Amino acid sequence: VQLQASGGGLVQPGDSLTLSCAASDSEPTLNYYAIGWFRQAPGKPREFVARVSMNGISTYYANSVKGRFTITKDNAKSSGALFMDNLKLEDTGVYFCAASFGIVGQRYRAEDVYQSWGQETQVTVSS
Repeated sequence: VQLQASGGGLVQPGDSLTLSCAASDSEPTLNYYAIGWFRQAPGKPREFVARVSMNGISTYYANSVKGRFTITKDNAKSSGALFMDNLKLEDTGVYFCAASFGIVGQRYRAEDVYQSWGQETQVTVSS
């Protein structure tokens, strides 16, 4: 499955932003995948942000975003979203959505369980 991420932008601390992730190919294949979001700040390695299960029911978050970010999945639209609230300066980075097929257990934070990656979208939080 090919993915496209969008929705990034320049915001101020405390603002909200929603990122979207959609399958770019013609078939709704994203329905059979869990979706994960990762981000990479300048000079730092890419890190796990959030994951939603294939059926959209189970969600997982990095501690740094728990309570502020909400990940969702809409199988009817073959898409996913990451709602980011109360953004902080340290949320700045390029954000990636990725698709994961199959059972990954507790390895949901690992990049290698995600088979498809979309292009990044930039999120800049600045006062």
